[in-house]
Amino acid sequence: QVQLVESGGGLVQAGGSLRLSCAVSGRTQYTMGWFRQSPGKGREVVAVINWIGGSTYYADFVKGRFTISRDNAKNMVYLQMSSLKPEDTAVYTCAADRRAVNNVDLSGRKWDYWGQGTQVTVSS
Repeated sequence: QVQLVESGGGLVQAGGSLRLSCAVSGRTQYTMGWFRQSPGKGREVVAVINWIGGSTYYADFVKGRFTISRDNAKNMVYLQMSSLKPEDTAVYTCAADRRAVNNVDLSGRKWDYWGQGTQVTVSS
């Protein structure tokens, strides 16, 4: 069993930065990902990282702005977000999956574990 708890969301002005954290309890050798969902839009993948941390995937809309990382010694996964835009406003959720990065379901439907989410609001 894996439990995921996100933190670090909040209100930030456009152009600002935030770092989201995901505390992982239980088994940690999972591929980890961040997803987001805003009102009226479906869930979309933001970034994914394998359990070693050497392989990542980014959605096109965050490339060059967001960085996913993990510290397995601390059982933590991070999403560093920079150059934030109002359209980045969403609930961001951490998830874990047993598949490798290149085999995960980018829709999120087949991921094994989910956190409760943290709200990120970017004001213009």
